[in-house]
Amino acid sequence: WTESQKHRAELLFQRFPLLKKAYDLGIALGDIFNKCRDKKVAFTKLGLWHNQVEASGIAPFESVARSIAAHHPYILHYFDNKSTNASAESFNAKLKAFRSVFRGVRDTQFFLYRVMKLYA
Repeated sequence: WTESQKHRAELLFQRFPLLKKAYDLGIALGDIFNKCRDKKVAFTKLGLWHNQVEASGIAPFESVARSIAAHHPYILHYFDNKSTNASAESFNAKLKAFRSVFRGVRDTQFFLYRVMKLYA
């Protein structure tokens, strides 16, 4: 942050302490994913972060914490080699968009042929 941004953030956080708490929770979650190298350490830190979220009472973060708790085995796979399924999700979105242009698929073979020509 620049000096003026730091000053504005300080004024904003003084006036709205709940916003500061939400900012800190967001930064803490990002730090877990950016700095943790070990799955067990990440699991522990996510648990501590979850406790902080419950104590904060901020509803959007509680929703995120519930999602993480429900899917933590899959989320922790990220820490094995720092990879996600973002490319697969992106390709799936492209397929859905392509399919919607034609308002459905009647001929599966032709659809797969068109997909192969466009995305291969």
